[in-house]
Amino acid sequence: MEQRLIADEHRRPSIYDLSLAQLTDVLAGWGEPAFRARQVWEWLYKHKVDRFEAMANVPRSLRERLDAAYRIGTLELVAEIKSSDGHTVKRLLGLPDGQMIESVLMEYDGNRRTACISTQAGCAMGCVFCATGQMGFSRHLTPGEIVEQAVVFARQLEAEGERLSNVVLMGMGEPLHNYDATLEAITRLNDEDGLNIGQRHITLSTVGLVPAIRRFADENLQIGLAISLHAATDEERSKLLPINRRWPLTDLLDAIRYYIDATGRRVTFEWALIAGENDTIEQADRLGQLVGGLKCHVNLIPLNPTESYAGRPPDPARIEAFQERLRTYGVNSTVRVRRGIDIHAGCGQLKADVIKRPRARQAQMDEAG
Repeated sequence: MEQRLIADEHRRPSIYDLSLAQLTDVLAGWGEPAFRARQVWEWLYKHKVDRFEAMANVPRSLRERLDAAYRIGTLELVAEIKSSDGHTVKRLLGLPDGQMIESVLMEYDGNRRTACISTQAGCAMGCVFCATGQMGFSRHLTPGEIVEQAVVFARQLEAEGERLSNVVLMGMGEPLHNYDATLEAITRLNDEDGLNIGQRHITLSTVGLVPAIRRFADENLQIGLAISLHAATDEERSKLLPINRRWPLTDLLDAIRYYIDATGRRVTFEWALIAGENDTIEQADRLGQLVGGLKCHVNLIPLNPTESYAGRPPDPARIEAFQERLRTYGVNSTVRVRRGIDIHAGCGQLKADVIKRPRARQAQMDEAG
């Protein structure tokens, strides 16, 4: 009997996978008045309840029917680690089909609390220095699976008297590869009756899917756009980011100009600084010549090492020299505050660690046997 109940529990879908229109249709089919959908929606996203029973102004009969048909979320905590400075929490979350994803909560000075969330289980882009890229692609996340990551962090923060202020779609996966689900999730993150996070406090990071960047520009949103650049020539970038072979820098820069013209927004270029590779003055010159004159900002990110990539972060003096050289081209930059290095907060690293543990135990048993 207990096993059957567990099976039934896992068969129920997540209510987060319903849009407001879909929820309205479901409740209308149950004979409920139209306003009930908005009530349930606000309990889910505004009050962030984790039980249907907590929806105080919803009739008990409807709460029970919802509970029989849906779950409030399907993500299960597999592992959680906290940085020694107390400013970063990383979670490995299990999906109903056995896949795993990661999300990170980062605390900054003032009241800025940022959730970094995933849009895919794994990633098809194959970037050589990224732990997720080294895993390969498993599947797209649903809109509910994307937004639930932020809801869980927001619920936790509100219980502590704080608020989730920012969301970055920079976790596992390429957001523009999972375009429709990502846009639906952004809609709910921004919805006044949803998580109510301002568009300018949401940032999407892409390796450079050119047609999707142009499509995103036409959405007429004020979402931040970050481009994983990391090299300023096609030869060098193609070695790090295979997608560059399909859409080289000329095509990418054309799409970025289109985005800037369409939205009026500044673009952020992400540059993972790798010692001896792309941290030289010559590389800073190439970058300055490539993006100088664009409405942009460069985010310099000292590399977060992974076991499958031999690169290491440069020392502070080289970073400062690189940054100073960019200034001569009129290109502003900041060095990203490194969060969670001691807990391997780079996307995909916790999942890789957890997957390796059983293998390591099996190897030890094989040796002992």
